[in-house]
Amino acid sequence: MPLSIKDIQAPIAQEMKEFEQKFRKSMKTDVMLLDQIMRYIIHRKGKQIRPMFVFLSAGMNGGVNEATHRGAALIELLHTATLVHDDVVDESYYRRGFFSINALWKNKIAVLVGDYLLSRGLLLSVDNGDFGLLKIVSTAVKEMSEGELLQIEKARKLNISEEVYYEVIRQKTASLIASCCAVGAASADASEETVEKARLMGEKIGMAFQIKDDLFDYGDEEIGKPTGIDIKEKKLTLPLIYTLNQSEKKERDHIINLVKRHSDKPKKVREVIDMVKQSGGIAYTKSVMNRYVEEAFSLLETFPDSDYKEALKGLIRFTIERTK
Repeated sequence: MPLSIKDIQAPIAQEMKEFEQKFRKSMKTDVMLLDQIMRYIIHRKGKQIRPMFVFLSAGMNGGVNEATHRGAALIELLHTATLVHDDVVDESYYRRGFFSINALWKNKIAVLVGDYLLSRGLLLSVDNGDFGLLKIVSTAVKEMSEGELLQIEKARKLNISEEVYYEVIRQKTASLIASCCAVGAASADASEETVEKARLMGEKIGMAFQIKDDLFDYGDEEIGKPTGIDIKEKKLTLPLIYTLNQSEKKERDHIINLVKRHSDKPKKVREVIDMVKQSGGIAYTKSVMNRYVEEAFSLLETFPDSDYKEALKGLIRFTIERTK
């Protein structure tokens, strides 16, 4: 049975409690409307997986300190800024079961809120001289933007190869988890070599995390009913890419036609899902996900033994055993 978030958090429970208070403080503003929106953002926060990676990586590499707290806050501020802007771009009105900022306060305010969050993160680092941490996180945000644009560019023609898919998810998702692990190590004054090793470990975890997300679209006994959301949005993910690569031209053209022209019809989406399952696309995708997990564990094993390291093992397992 996988560990719960509470079990995984045990070595950093106090730090996470302090972080929540400090993060709330960092979001305070005298502008009443903005303060109201900041409180709403804090209220709808998720499992706080990213700060956990930062604190566990710091603990494993020398210990949590004030720079670790600032690094975790920087990642949360910049990541939240990108999510607020993403919801505007995607015209999305829900996130994690809550209304998005643009749904409640319209696009103009949402864009300005994203800008505000971005500037708060930058100032937090600049005011405290955390330039190394700022460089790590800014690089991740740059990569996330590049990954989104690469996906948009390729999605138009539905011609994403397996290699391009890996590059998209490395930039879009894995770069952020990589930056969490790198920031944790860097905040504890680890060597450049150790910071890079932590970053690479986070990248492997992030790759597995996104592939797991892509599997949710197809579902099975473990995951539940297939959602087909990616197919409806004409996104090519690994199960579908594998199926297209394994198909004869006639079948491939049929699948592409279904995704391009009939992705709004549940029956046609179901047909695509069934074809992916029959082709072995799900099994192949799981094998790739497990390979990334093994690579992450191999890198983790090179760090000294500690409670933090054990908790990180649990957090890696959680990312691929989660059911939502």
